[in-house]
Amino acid sequence: MKTKTVYCLSGLLLGLLTACQPSDSNLKNQNVALQLQQKALNSTLGYDLVESLTVEVGPRLPGTDKDIQAVNWAVNKLQSLGFDKVYREPVQVPVWHRGQAHAAVTSPYTQSLVITALGGSVATPEEGITADIVRFNSLADLKQAAPESVEGKIVFIDHKTERHQDGHGYGKTAPGRSQGAAAAAQKGAVAIVIRSIGTDSDRLAHTGMMRYQEGIKPIPAAAMSNPDADLINNMLKRSDKVTLQLFLSPESQGTATSYNVIAEVTGSSKPEEIVLIGAHLDSWDEGTGAIDDGAGVGIVTAAAKLIQDLPQKPARTIRVVLYAAEEIGLVGGKAYAKAHQHELHNHYIAAESDFGAGRIYQLDWNVNEAAVNALQQLTVEMADIGVMPGNNEASGGPDVSMLPALGVPVASLRQDGRDYFDWHHTPNDTLDKIDPAALAQNVAAYAQFAWLMAQSEIILRPVAEKQSQ
Repeated sequence: MKTKTVYCLSGLLLGLLTACQPSDSNLKNQNVALQLQQKALNSTLGYDLVESLTVEVGPRLPGTDKDIQAVNWAVNKLQSLGFDKVYREPVQVPVWHRGQAHAAVTSPYTQSLVITALGGSVATPEEGITADIVRFNSLADLKQAAPESVEGKIVFIDHKTERHQDGHGYGKTAPGRSQGAAAAAQKGAVAIVIRSIGTDSDRLAHTGMMRYQEGIKPIPAAAMSNPDADLINNMLKRSDKVTLQLFLSPESQGTATSYNVIAEVTGSSKPEEIVLIGAHLDSWDEGTGAIDDGAGVGIVTAAAKLIQDLPQKPARTIRVVLYAAEEIGLVGGKAYAKAHQHELHNHYIAAESDFGAGRIYQLDWNVNEAAVNALQQLTVEMADIGVMPGNNEASGGPDVSMLPALGVPVASLRQDGRDYFDWHHTPNDTLDKIDPAALAQNVAAYAQFAWLMAQSEIILRPVAEKQSQ
């Protein structure tokens, strides 16, 4: 086993971090981290878990029978893997049924379109809605429009999602999906259809959650495939009046009980302190939930299993949290933060895998600024698998994003997401989109990260205020 230069932290003194020669314990921890790395790269466990989840359960929309099947699958799988503790915690979730979705241009050229209802949408009348389209480049343009230009029409937000390694193009277009219906309804629109929030050119529509605004009558909301959005644009070049017929039959069905599923590797000397690695168990109902977020489930579970199987236990407890109902508003993440508020002070650090299965290329933190250099030195060996030092601006992932404001340090293991939005939230979210070797690299990174954090003596708190707001 090769040994590189490693560093240790002598302490936090007058806000300065001092490097020192490695102790025997630090050398041992680094060697164990490298052993975990190699075992992960040679293991198929992460991929096998995703395959099992997508084949034996498949799509798992919160509050449905499939959701409970996924919970039972997770409990049984975690128990069979031999974790020290496996348990579940109830979470109340809203239940929404997708129903049918159809759309067609009726004038000036008759054409059928591929659409899907946005999560939480209300239905059209049984006879559907037929109205002229009014097009906007973005949500911002819609908000600035005169109400008389929108009233009685179907709003079409035509905002293309840019392709980026870190996925930040999604952040630019997603507000149109989440806020567009409320903005359109406020100006008198009868419905809204958005260009899919995706980077693909497939004739498939991307679903995703949207929100209504209290006091404004809700209107039906849908997404159309990117090729169909292009089709509408080409029609608008030929005629300033394009009429759309829209039919949606979704239905809200009250609430149901789902569960956060949790497994633990009990710490040996600091069992009350927690290193949390998580993913979300639910998925949208269009695909089989392989990249969003079956991949994350497989990654963090396999990483923790490798640590569970070590001859020596980590100092801190490794806690795997498979969150409920992330897709419909971080419901499981919020429930976890509330249920565990009494012990959040004992959470050393948290991280979530929820960006597919692309290789991890960077490790970011959200910790006390004085700790960043020491953390980068501690995790320097992760460069062996392409994980380079990052910044101190991590969110940690969706379900842990609220924890920094509660004082909990977080990390983001950044995945290459250039193709993630080609498939996410569509029927194309299936197992064949996952490269087993890339998934194994993720498992290796999470195993190293979790082990090193469980052994670390670096003081991570208080979280920098600028990152927690």
